[in-house]
Amino acid sequence: MNRHEQLKANARNLRNNATKEENTLWYQYLKKQPVQWYRQMVIGDYIVDFYCRKMHLAIELDGSQHYEEAQMEYDAKRTAFLNDLGIEVLRFTNTDIKYRLGSVCDAIDIKVAELQKEMECSV
Repeated sequence: MNRHEQLKANARNLRNNATKEENTLWYQYLKKQPVQWYRQMVIGDYIVDFYCRKMHLAIELDGSQHYEEAQMEYDAKRTAFLNDLGIEVLRFTNTDIKYRLGSVCDAIDIKVAELQKEMECSV
């Protein structure tokens, strides 16, 4: 199995075994949005938690492992790669999803509205 096929298999596994916080954000918010979101999307050599192709926007949910130095370096490298592709990354913690879901949804709404406005202005 080549690298891309392995990433796709990993993404499928992550979708099938989503965290409680990922499922909460997906089923209570993103799945119902007028812009289409994808779960566990392969982009290059990375898998992002949620991705909106139309807005070039990724959302990452960070658990406690994301505060370890090695993981923080990996996340920074992945974010830089995505930014180089023109993809903006929004990061939220699992705690944000558990206790501040409304604020997370508001932040996503604001970013999507900003990006839509930018798209309209560039036409």
